[in-house]
Amino acid sequence: MATKSILKNVNISDKHFARTFVQALEEVEDAKYSPAQLTRECKEITGDKIKEFFGKR
Repeated sequence: MATKSILKNVNISDKHFARTFVQALEEVEDAKYSPAQLTRECKEITGDKIKEFFGKR
């Protein structure tokens, strides 16, 4: 996640939206993190291999 998106100021002028935003934050706080299991091999590609990967020659 980009740092800039975390550091943005949020101005909420409607009371309903403010309440909804706070409820969403509270729900996320209670959620538990479960790591994802990777099922595919990961490898780094550069240069011409990128074009080949996407079918461009």
